[in-house]
Amino acid sequence: MIGDDEADEVTQDVFVRAWEKLRTFRGEAAFGTWLHRLAVNLILARRGARAVRRGRDGGSDALETLPGRSATPELKMDFERAIRHLPDGARQVFVLFDVEGYRHEEIAGMLGISAGTSKSQLHRARMILREHLT
Repeated sequence: MIGDDEADEVTQDVFVRAWEKLRTFRGEAAFGTWLHRLAVNLILARRGARAVRRGRDGGSDALETLPGRSATPELKMDFERAIRHLPDGARQVFVLFDVEGYRHEEIAGMLGISAGTSKSQLHRARMILREHLT
């Protein structure tokens, strides 16, 4: 999930995090399941942070090298119009998460909402956009 170059460091981080979070283990699932979920969460967070850093630093142009549909002016205008018509909260979260690359925890701090609210607003925005654009 993370690549050979970071595997050793991530493995060490997982066990350090497990030691720090051991008191949160409630025994409702097997210890191996809990440890696996902790490892997956740590890896996903690291991958996300790496992607955000690349995006903010302008380092990777991966999206520009991927094949895709050419954006016609009509499609671009439809998408921009659809974003403008989103409810305020959904629009703010959509732009911060999908356009700017912030995490839900960061968005929650910026907007004074919970991370769960940020996630639900993002889902709402995506569903409205999908409906509008199809």
